[in-house]
Amino acid sequence: MSMNAPRGTQDILPGTSEKWQYVEEQLADLCRRYHYKEIRTPIFEHTELFQRGVGDSTDIVQKEMYTFEDRGGRSITLRPEGTASVVRSYVQNKVYGLPNQPTKYFYMGPMFRYERPQQGRMRQFVQFGIEALGSDDPAIDAEVLSLALNSYRELGLQSLKLVVNSLGDQESREAHRAALVRHFDPHREELCADCQVRLDQNPLRVLDCKKDREHPAMETAPSILEYLNDYSKDYFEQVQQYLDVMDIDYVVDPNLVRGLDYYNHTAFEIMSEAEGFGAITTLSGGGRYTGLVQEVGGPETSGIGFAMSIERLLMALEAENVELPTDEGLDVFFVSLGDEANRTAVKVTDELRRAGIQVDKDYLGKKMKAQFKAADRLGSKFVLVLGDQELENGVINVKNMASGEQQEVALDRIIEHMKNELTGGK
Repeated sequence: MSMNAPRGTQDILPGTSEKWQYVEEQLADLCRRYHYKEIRTPIFEHTELFQRGVGDSTDIVQKEMYTFEDRGGRSITLRPEGTASVVRSYVQNKVYGLPNQPTKYFYMGPMFRYERPQQGRMRQFVQFGIEALGSDDPAIDAEVLSLALNSYRELGLQSLKLVVNSLGDQESREAHRAALVRHFDPHREELCADCQVRLDQNPLRVLDCKKDREHPAMETAPSILEYLNDYSKDYFEQVQQYLDVMDIDYVVDPNLVRGLDYYNHTAFEIMSEAEGFGAITTLSGGGRYTGLVQEVGGPETSGIGFAMSIERLLMALEAENVELPTDEGLDVFFVSLGDEANRTAVKVTDELRRAGIQVDKDYLGKKMKAQFKAADRLGSKFVLVLGDQELENGVINVKNMASGEQQEVALDRIIEHMKNELTGGK
């Protein structure tokens, strides 16, 4: 029996977890500025939610979900993506009836997909995403694209490419669907088994196939842009106009499709163009959707959102040699010698921590020299030394590890003194 972590999962240890914390804090702050509020949904849901919300014809539902039967005989699935759960919550809690609309959410948490693990793609991965529900205004599409792009820019990424497309409304999609069937049907037997099924269930997804991407029929496939009706064309033009006024660079790619069934109108992806990032360049993707709210029992409501993998974000930061400003150092390390000094050190350490100061101490009974080495390894800014002589005099020896300066400070003034030293007297 293996006691290692399951394949496709990972431990995020100290030294790396600080980077995750920094990224998560920056993303949450960005959402606050765009007035998106955090929502937290269950890690598992009823399987039917994803079958109806994500789509029976998708690879996620057909091949990648972690599904099991609970003790009550109910089919339960670990969430493979965030949108369906957010929409389910929106409907279940009747948020659509609140006066302040649109509803703007962000989420962050683990998702689960059974796929071949590779760099930047795990079976358990952390996804950050946003959803804006209840508005058909093209301006909110542009807002979502702006938030997505700034999620990367504000963390220091520069080699980015925004690709946009329109999937049109239902009428446009049906016309394009019929054209795709006419185009690919003569080549049906030459396509992979999955695409032969997709051609009947959701022909748009044939364009997204990794196995058949080199097939000559792919190059001559009809573009959705050729089948957009006037409303869809106008909608897409307005989205582009808003991107232009925000000075956001983008490329229109008629071949861009999204793998989930509920998308229409605006679809987009953000890619890394950093050298050495890898063959799979997509960092995040999203788009507008209609029908998903109704599919899970709510009123007719449209939405738009996107999602990104935190793992792939960290890969992109590494590829561009972006150093995150994470402070892994320690404010204070407490060195104590002697039983009475140790008891006092425990008391003062607790008081310093409650005063908001980061403190650690020796718990292995090391000698003074070894304790100073430990303080140095931990990157401690200051070392407090308390022995029998200091205790008798009612003082603590404070050493600044950067300058080497030492001074004695009264025990009853140590909290005030350390606050001043760590804040520069502010």
